[in-house]
Amino acid sequence: MRFYFVFCNMKFLKTLLLLLLFTGFASVQAQTIPSWKVTRLQDYIAKSDSVLVINFWATFCKPCIEEIPYFESTVAKYKDQKIKLLLVSLDLKDEFPDGIKTFVQKNNYNSQIVWLNETNADYFCPKVDKKWSGGIPSTLIINPKTGYRKFFEEQMEAGQFESELKKAL
Repeated sequence: MRFYFVFCNMKFLKTLLLLLLFTGFASVQAQTIPSWKVTRLQDYIAKSDSVLVINFWATFCKPCIEEIPYFESTVAKYKDQKIKLLLVSLDLKDEFPDGIKTFVQKNNYNSQIVWLNETNADYFCPKVDKKWSGGIPSTLIINPKTGYRKFFEEQMEAGQFESELKKAL
């Protein structure tokens, strides 16, 4: 009887330990995806003293998904140069936040991610760039110290992105 009690307690402790480890690991991996209005994005840009790469993307956009990994690796390569990559999701409201969070975790994105809580492209697009039609992927690169500001309404290739980032530095 005593052996059975010890065995059951050991099994319970192992299960509890695994549960605690898994829960702790999951919470470390989880990223909160905040909801921003375009005015919040404008404030973020205005208050930044870093070079900003702001990428507009969505989980359903294949070209967007193709460029994000080399955006992250290139920004990491220049991490000593005060560069921030912000991924702004333009997914539909029913994907926020769980669908976006699941997608981000599955693809191991490490950048700051926000969801743009706007539905009227005629309102928010010109606040980002006057020429933006709303197409994605789109990327805005800004250096507030030098005045560099360039908008790309296209998928950027890895070499093109790195070249433009160097111009902004």
